[in-house]
Amino acid sequence: MDKLTNFFKILSDETRLRILILLYHKKLCVCEMCGITGESQPKISKHLAKLRDMGLVKDERREQFIFYYLNIDDKVFKDILKNIVDKLENYPVIKSDVEKSKDAEKYLETCKN
Repeated sequence: MDKLTNFFKILSDETRLRILILLYHKKLCVCEMCGITGESQPKISKHLAKLRDMGLVKDERREQFIFYYLNIDDKVFKDILKNIVDKLENYPVIKSDVEKSKDAEKYLETCKN
């Protein structure tokens, strides 16, 4: 039961929910998530640390960047995220994030400079 209540606590924060939905679609680095969401690097990093501590995301290094991706094995958790993704038209902020994520690579350029 703790696992389920902790998952809902994670989802109760807008930034963490936005990050999870973005990572549902593709691997992203912190600077890409910052560019997409308009949130600061420290804020995104803080939330990623919490998601990583719960085992919901993992990371991998590529050159100077660390890319994050979902690591959710629980079918209930996957289904919850899938239901949100399937109804993006009901969530304008998340829908906008997903649309921006299609051009995520352009945010990498800002990190290199």
